Amino acid sequence: MAVGLFLALPFVLSIGSVVFLPLVTAIILMIVLSPLADRLAQFGLPNFLASFLALLVFLAIVSLALTAVLRPAVSLFADVPAMIERIGEHFDNLQGGLVWVSQLNDQITRIIGSQEGQQVVLAGPTMLEQLAFATPTVVLEVLLTFLMAFFMIEARVRVRRRLLLDRQHFGASLKAARVMREVQDRVADYILTVGLINIGAGVIVALAAWALDMPFPIMWGGLAALLNFLPYVGPLIMVAVLTLFGLGTADAPLVGLIPAIAYLVLHTIEANFVTPAILGARFTMNPVLILFALSYFSWIWGVTGALLSVPILLTVTALIDHLGRPNLVGFIFGEPLFHANVLDLSTED
Repeated sequence: MAVGLFLALPFVLSIGSVVFLPLVTAIILMIVLSPLADRLAQFGLPNFLASFLALLVFLAIVSLALTAVLRPAVSLFADVPAMIERIGEHFDNLQGGLVWVSQLNDQITRIIGSQEGQQVVLAGPTMLEQLAFATPTVVLEVLLTFLMAFFMIEARVRVRRRLLLDRQHFGASLKAARVMREVQDRVADYILTVGLINIGAGVIVALAAWALDMPFPIMWGGLAALLNFLPYVGPLIMVAVLTLFGLGTADAPLVGLIPAIAYLVLHTIEANFVTPAILGARFTMNPVLILFALSYFSWIWGVTGALLSVPILLTVTALIDHLGRPNLVGFIFGEPLFHANVLDLSTED
């Protein structure tokens, strides 16, 4: 049974994404926003209002970030055909010095010969039709996510009180409350710290874009900050976008590569010196595990899964630090997942 559960888990999560994705996202939001709700409650606000304001602050930040990126991006999207044409001109000029490659290719084609057959093109749904079909599902998932996140944040005080007042299993309840609080603080501190680092990187990118006389510098800074939440993949996407934009707007290819090179230098400094110095060993994670989580949850839930991969990985590692390493291999063959009672206070140092 354990083997079947292990093998079926990714397919169940993918097929049931309408249910599981909002649930997992709401849990991550609850972990991240509960400290903010606690801080607001310390000012005398009722728990209901503090929970609502914490979620409202998160929505405001996300809305401002998306507005800063999407509105200029829509205006810039109209210039994409001209950029593509300019990139084609650069490549044509480059191929002018490599005429012998084209001639060699033509000779090989004449020797081998080419067979042309009929191509069958199947008509598919247009982009507007796909958007119309996907919108109800997306709206439903967003509503479920924020409703569940709100009720989870609002219930945090009752859950802690219930755990601490449970005298029948006081030791286990005390450890459960302690683990829940420490995991919540660790994940929230990581998200807040990384968010501040990404905002700083975005401000520097915006200033660099302004200095290079690029249009919409705030958009480039916001895009850099948002993509930096995707480890490894996000910066690569940013480099590719800057390369395409630079080559599509500059008169010379080398000049067009300056924005991408400048961002690459900035990201190298940030990823290898600034972020490790600020986060320290407490938040250091194995790059292989990060890439595995990124690919795994991207495969299951797409872009949203990619954004949730690091918080999920951090939550799991924090739980493992407190509860002990699970016996995954033994669990597949029917053994207990944990060798001992993970909520037994006597197991702690």
